[in-house]
Amino acid sequence: MDKSEGLKKIHEKWFADCKCELKKTATQPVPGDGNPDSEMIFIGEAPGRDEDKQGRPFVGAAGKFLAEMLEAIKLKREEIYITNIVKYRPPNNRDPLPEEKDACRDWLIEEINFINPKLVVFLGRHSMNDFFPTEKISSVHGKLLVKKFSHVNVKYFLPLYHPAAALYNGNMRETLTEDFKKIPKILEKIKKEEKENKKVEQTKLF
Repeated sequence: MDKSEGLKKIHEKWFADCKCELKKTATQPVPGDGNPDSEMIFIGEAPGRDEDKQGRPFVGAAGKFLAEMLEAIKLKREEIYITNIVKYRPPNNRDPLPEEKDACRDWLIEEINFINPKLVVFLGRHSMNDFFPTEKISSVHGKLLVKKFSHVNVKYFLPLYHPAAALYNGNMRETLTEDFKKIPKILEKIKKEEKENKKVEQTKLF
């Protein structure tokens, strides 16, 4: 079974098992989408109207802006993996409630651990605060956060402003675009660090 099939099975399992109350009002679930072998996972907040209709994350105006920023760092949308902390659209695009985030969390964790990326990129404060509840996005955007969690096999995280928030705010848009350009260098830094750690581990063995 290839990785795409494995991912499909995870989503199908959660379509049935997820206990999120938003199921009652949403058109359909919006699972993560993209390359299961991606070195990065981008995590947004929750599906909006367009996502709810199409069953795919980031297909509206914010998704187009995200695709533009990816192109600027020579990446295509299909090359990365993108998901949300909540898999169903909240009514009127309101913020997801804590219990809705809790209901979808195991689904998100299973996605992350299955893909096993080198870097998790948070799009907005909601996804960042799910992992770093005390941080403020205005203070840490564009800065690499390193933390080991017991339930997630990733330790490198990059918080960014949400494309939807930056879309109509010139200053924030500029900041997000600049922060986005740091991604290739950050990935290189992570790979270099992993290589060095591997060498140290191998040295210890002999």
